[in-house]
Amino acid sequence: MNIHHLELFYYVARHGGITEAVRNIPYGIQQPAVSGQVAQLEEYLGVVLFQRRPFTLTPSGEKLYNYICPFFSNLDGISAELQRGKARQIRIGASTVVLRDHLPELFKRVRAKFPNLKMTLREGYQAELEQLLLKEEIDLAVTLIEEKSPAGIHSLPMIKLPIALLVEVESPIKDLKSLWSQGRILTPLICLPEVEAICRQFQRGLVRLGVDWFPSIETSSIDLVQTYVASGLGIGLTVLVPGASLSKSVRAIPLPEKEFGSVSVGAMWRGKISVLLQAFVDELQLGAKRLQ
Repeated sequence: MNIHHLELFYYVARHGGITEAVRNIPYGIQQPAVSGQVAQLEEYLGVVLFQRRPFTLTPSGEKLYNYICPFFSNLDGISAELQRGKARQIRIGASTVVLRDHLPELFKRVRAKFPNLKMTLREGYQAELEQLLLKEEIDLAVTLIEEKSPAGIHSLPMIKLPIALLVEVESPIKDLKSLWSQGRILTPLICLPEVEAICRQFQRGLVRLGVDWFPSIETSSIDLVQTYVASGLGIGLTVLVPGASLSKSVRAIPLPEKEFGSVSVGAMWRGKISVLLQAFVDELQLGAKRLQ
């Protein structure tokens, strides 16, 4: 009997179907592969293990699941026991601002629980971090969160942030009406890459207002947006983080939530959450509450 087929069946039975199993299996595997390998297990055993729609285990499926469940469900426990006192590693991806301003204190608190912890940091924006998660090159991403996560990725929104425009402090622009009245805005727009959630949401808001305004300068971080606005190169698109101060060279004009909404920042990960990963997520949630 193929032990990998048994493992896949365990996840299917535990999570009530193949689709949910794929979301919780702690490594990359596509839904057709799970379906095919579980079907091979059924063919080998000569029984049907579960009904697909609606999902229910057959008596044979119940018997097999009850037999294998103690083994697979206790793997994390024995792993933690064997690793006690050993070095652990977590790979985290986030924006420059998060890595610089928020992770150091969080890292200290988590390391108090896991003294030999090693952390690898990767800088990036939302689309890049999602790809790194799918390729299993990072374990946790702290970034902007969409309403619907990509297949195979879990997401947990933690804090909502308003969207705003950044202008030079001496800019004649005092309100948004003077901008929207132009219909097509030619002033350079400085923002994150167009694939970022904040940029897509901003463009949807412009469509509602009947305004055309497209990026002229794309940056890799919110910090750079502010730097380029302060240098007189255009108007920037940003989010307002509680407690964060702006450069004296720029000022923010908040965008109305009715047209532009807000963006959510949170955590993303793949598969089943480990004890170490849960510790980071818990600390992130506490940090988000403090910011609010």
